[in-house]
Formats: sequence, C-alpha cells, structure tokens
Amino acid sequence: MEAHVGNSQVPSKEEKRSKVLKKALLLLNCGMLGLGNCAGPMVQRLYFVKGEREFGCRAGYRQPPGLFLPCAVLGILTGLDDYLAAFGVSRLPVSTSALIIATQLAFTAGFAFLLVKQKFTAFTINSVFLLSVGAVVLAFHSSTDRPAHESKAQYYMGFFMTLGASALYGFVLPMIELTYKKAKQVITYPLVMEMQMVMSFFATAFCTIGMLVNHDFVAISREAREYELGEAMYYVTLVLSAILWQFFFLGAIGVIFCASSLLSGIIIATLLPVTESLAVLFFHERFQVEKGVALTLSLWGFLSYFYGELQEIKKLKKARAAAELPQSHGPLGQN
Repeated sequence: MEAHVGNSQVPSKEEKRSKVLKKALLLLNCGMLGLGNCAGPMVQRLYFVKGEREFGCRAGYRQPPGLFLPCAVLGILTGLDDYLAAFGVSRLPVSTSALIIATQLAFTAGFAFLLVKQKFTAFTINSVFLLSVGAVVLAFHSSTDRPAHESKAQYYMGFFMTLGASALYGFVLPMIELTYKKAKQVITYPLVMEMQMVMSFFATAFCTIGMLVNHDFVAISREAREYELGEAMYYVTLVLSAILWQFFFLGAIGVIFCASSLLSGIIIATLLPVTESLAVLFFHERFQVEKGVALTLSLWGFLSYFYGELQEIKKLKKARAAAELPQSHGPLGQN
C-alpha cells in the first residue's frame, strides 16, 4: 500500500510542476500581448499625428521545420492585416479604432467555431452579441468623431478598413491554432517563436513590396525632417512601434499555444478600456456618448465571457472530483 501511494505521488508532482510552468508561460505571453496591444496603437498613432501618413510593418526571420508554407501564408495575411490596420489608425482616433478592433472577438469566435470546433456557452454567445452591437452603435454615430482635416469618404474608408483588419485577424488567430493542431510534429514554445519569425518575415515582405511600388522609402528622409517631435524621435517612433507590435504578435500566438485562439481574442478585447483611457490622456481625444455606450456594451460582454468561463471551470472541477472519488477508494477497499 505504501508503494502504491509513493508511486501515485510522483506523476502528481510532475503534473503540478508542468501546470505551474504552463501558467507562468501563459502569464508571460499575456503580458507581452497586453503591452503590444495597448502601447502599439499609441505609438503608431503618434507617428501619424506628428508626421505623414505612410505605412510601416514588422520584421523577423527563421524557418520552422515542416511548417514553412502555412506560416508563409499566415504571414502574408498578417501583412495585409497590417496595412488595413495602419490605414485605419491613420484616419481614426485611437479610441474609435480600438472600439472597432474589439469586434475582432466576434470574428475570432466565429472562425474558431468553424475551424477548430471551439465550444460555446450561452455566456460566450452573449459576449459576442454585445460586442457586435457596440460596433454597430459606433457605425451609426461615428461621423461626430471625424477629424476636422478629413472628408467623410476618408473617414468611413478608415472605419471599414479597420473593421476589415479586425475580421482578417479574427480569421488568422484560429488559423494559427489549426496549424498547431494539424502539425505532424510536437509544437514546442521555441518552435512557436520560430513560426512567428517566419510569419513576420513574410508580413514584412508583403508590406515592403507595397512600399516599393508606392515609392514610400523615398519619403522617409523628408518625413524625418518634417516630423514635429524632431528627426531623432521620428526614427525612435518607428523602431519602438515595430518592437511593440512584435510583442503583440508573439504574445498572441503564445497565448494560442498555451490556451486557445479565443482566449487570445478575449485578452485583446479586454484591454480596450486601457487603450481608450490612454488615447484620451495622451491625444486628448473626445469621448462622446456613443463611445460610452459601446464601451459599456464591450465591458458587459467581457464580464459575461469570463463569468461563463468561471462556471465552466467549476463544472470541470466537480466532474473530475466525481470521477476520481471511486478510484481513490478502490485500492483501500481491496487492501
């Protein structure tokens, strides 16, 4: 009986150690995702507010074995998403673009259901519905937030391109999770980072080709000279923006590795109030009633999702406890 107890405790300790490490890795990736998600749009908006309206992209290199082609395709899609998001940020206040990006959760949930068979509860469905309604509220009342120097056509183009970026990245996140599931090899965290490097390389290549066609590189030196904060700060802004967005992307795929694409989308959407507050604080953006309504609906949606997750965790714990109860009494009864 003592031997039985001792042997049963060994895997238990290993499992606990593994769970602790996985939680630590999840928290690390959540932190990177949060930093990139909140600070990335702020620095990117600073570039457009104080200078010209050209577009940049992100970089990285390396080839994970056996996953090159799917990562390359995901990288190209990410590059397209970068362009759409950058265009939106150039035309919209950060607070407005952040609320539109919150609809990404709805797209992520939908594609996760179709691609990776994500299970939904009533709380999840309620969360997606509330976020979608919040975006509709913005769409019908967004003209009051249009910058003075932009036409309605430019503003609405920015609005719908941001919405397109939200939908596209809502597709990319479950596709990354599907790539993990379909891989014919063990997916480790170092391999996840290599996959991100390949995706970033192709995203960079996509954006670079667009910049070459549009002769954007020629304008860099002129933009630097005309930048309101100074030439040195122009280059600092570009480099910092690239670093912060790399944190965002690495954190996003890391959370998918540790948990799911849906959780990654939830974290991105949950940080909306932080981005909103930073935009009002640093760029003195207006915060109209419709934004308040949309934000309230978003927060309600987030709380609904997390409450549902807590209920599901409680159910799983009860189910596991019920399943383990007969096993724990079996050996004792036999002895």
